[in-house]
Amino acid sequence: MEKKVLATVGEKEITNIDIENALKSLDPYQAMQFKTEEGKKHLLNDLVNQELFFLDAKEEKLDEEEIFKLEMKKIEENVLKQFAINKVLSTVNNYYISNEKNNLKVLTEDEKVKFFEANKSSFSKPESATAKHILVDSDEKAKEILAQIKSEEISFEDAALKHSSCPSKDMGGDLGTFGRGQMVPEFEEAVFSMAKGEVSEPVKTQFGYHIIKLEDLQESTESTFDEVKAEVEKSLLYQKQNEVYGNKINALNAKYGNLVKYND
Repeated sequence: MEKKVLATVGEKEITNIDIENALKSLDPYQAMQFKTEEGKKHLLNDLVNQELFFLDAKEEKLDEEEIFKLEMKKIEENVLKQFAINKVLSTVNNYYISNEKNNLKVLTEDEKVKFFEANKSSFSKPESATAKHILVDSDEKAKEILAQIKSEEISFEDAALKHSSCPSKDMGGDLGTFGRGQMVPEFEEAVFSMAKGEVSEPVKTQFGYHIIKLEDLQESTESTFDEVKAEVEKSLLYQKQNEVYGNKINALNAKYGNLVKYND
């Protein structure tokens, strides 16, 4: 992505990459609401406001206050702890790299296959759904739109474009394909209890009232080794990281155990 400066606050530049990073920090549903031009403007204003707070804090010398220094000390301690842990875990990644010139060990195909067979259920494709929705702010409005759809006065997609407050309206309400755990509980419960092609009664969530159309429902299926080979390798490396981490914890307890005291 080409870097583009969207705003400056003093010497600080705020770019399109900062906006994309802000979107990535949101959950999928929230991110969808901010992917419009208006949503991105809102995020940009928020980042600008944060920089204004920073400038004012520096001018007021808040960074010299004792409370701030104590907070920074806690942050430094936490960062150092995580850095030390990451350094231990990275030794596994550095060890298991496919690089024959440096004589580094490589995860063998046999290791991967054995791990896959022992953990096959973990690599199955989870149940997923493909759905569209119309989001409005009242139950009455949702029922009115639903009645029009049922009587074929208007198609679901056109109703989404006309009435929905979700950015997905521009795509006829299309939310794409998603698995369990990606949507709010009420929405998810409704979707995964529907039949293909069915249009739901209004479903209330924290965002408003949804009319849902289930386009497709894919059941959980087993994957072949070749399909999930990359995932197997990552999982196997993670297992080896846990072993290294456990060994390090044992060594640290042996070294500093006399300093640890638990209160009853």
